[in-house]
Amino acid sequence: MSLIVAAAGQGRRLGAGSNKVFLPLGDKPILAHTLAVAEASPMVDEVIVVTRPEDIPMCHQVVTAGPYRKVRQIVAGGKERQDSIAAGLKAVAPVAEWVAVHDGARPFLSPVLLERVIAAARDTGAAIAALPIKETIKRGNTEDMVTATLERRGLWAAQTPQVFRRDWLAAAYREAEINGWQATDDAALVERAGYPVKLVPGEEVNIKITTPGDLALARALMAGDS
Repeated sequence: MSLIVAAAGQGRRLGAGSNKVFLPLGDKPILAHTLAVAEASPMVDEVIVVTRPEDIPMCHQVVTAGPYRKVRQIVAGGKERQDSIAAGLKAVAPVAEWVAVHDGARPFLSPVLLERVIAAARDTGAAIAALPIKETIKRGNTEDMVTATLERRGLWAAQTPQVFRRDWLAAAYREAEINGWQATDDAALVERAGYPVKLVPGEEVNIKITTPGDLALARALMAGDS
């Protein structure tokens, strides 16, 4: 099992002025929390970290400080997340039959959730962590006026990890390149390529740090665990 960690974000919405995965969370950077889970998991054989070219030296520092011996490569990402994962996929070991993708800015990945998603993928070919939508969902127009209220039954908010047969994910990325598909997560490309994807109940604590409020919540959660 190869794990691609997406760590090429610029942190614009966070207002960090730098890559958010290097911000401190508890006693180590945000990125290190995900790497620690991967390092301890018997189901993960290698880790590929994808980051901005200018952040590669900092990634090396984080990996060395761990030390996180499962990190086989740190590769330069692209302009969009999809480009970055494509670069990570090319770096995966040739013998790997399964590929997991996880956001470097989701530091509260639990070993249990990782194992549940991997197990589901091995049964079905592809699986993602996700949470059923609890709020009422509105569709708005360009003037922020409500145009519809959606039926929330059956709607899920996607998380990571997302785990796929390596050949399915590679085929989906080839199709995306040929047809110009764009998506905000890997499962969308796999779905569009015609493969089934299993939904696995995620965890509320598995937040993605995107805004200042997310970072404050993450630090509060970390303080509660310590």
